[in-house]
Amino acid sequence: MYQPHVSVIGEPLWSKLRDLAPERLRPARSTLLRQGDPGTQVILLASGSTLVTLAGAHGQRTLLAVRGAGELLGELAVLDAQPRTASVIAAEQCRVHIIPAPDFVAFVKLHDLLAPLLRHAIARVREAETVRLELATASVPVRLAAALGRLLHAASTTGSPHVVRLTQTELSQLIGASRNAVGSAIKPWREERWLDTETGGGLLIRDMASIWAHADNQR
Repeated sequence: MYQPHVSVIGEPLWSKLRDLAPERLRPARSTLLRQGDPGTQVILLASGSTLVTLAGAHGQRTLLAVRGAGELLGELAVLDAQPRTASVIAAEQCRVHIIPAPDFVAFVKLHDLLAPLLRHAIARVREAETVRLELATASVPVRLAAALGRLLHAASTTGSPHVVRLTQTELSQLIGASRNAVGSAIKPWREERWLDTETGGGLLIRDMASIWAHADNQR
């Protein structure tokens, strides 16, 4: 089962890694890492949630994963000195520590972390394959419910209601559907008051369990 980096590394080393760089705030929808850029830094996600997305030839985005607090972002591009293979976007306000590549590599060597980090990367690839299969075969309500569920699971706050700060257009891009299809999927959920649309864009999720159950019936 997939675990966040903090579970793989352990709290004592995670704390030491966090101390390598000061904490910074990044607003919702900001780009933390950009696909194709060189691996000059690693981001330690202290709080908040992020979207890992892949851009196609025509600029369309595909959701690969959702990451929450306790994750490292961009470490593979640093470890193998290759360009970044995906972008990372803040799904909400995030607190991050931006660790320069040389400092991160030295830390990994000092604490013999290369093997566990590579095993963790393999688990992430398998998770991304599951998401991509879901996007290719599931109905729009199921794909949308799964994306919302991942966002809530990774969010920095718990409980209900919870705001997903993505517009319907952004959600449609992330799950590979039209905006109209996303609107049609949301309509019965809004009518049942399981969610509401926010004035400035985004969704207020009130009852994820009911959304899941309804989407499952649309398979």
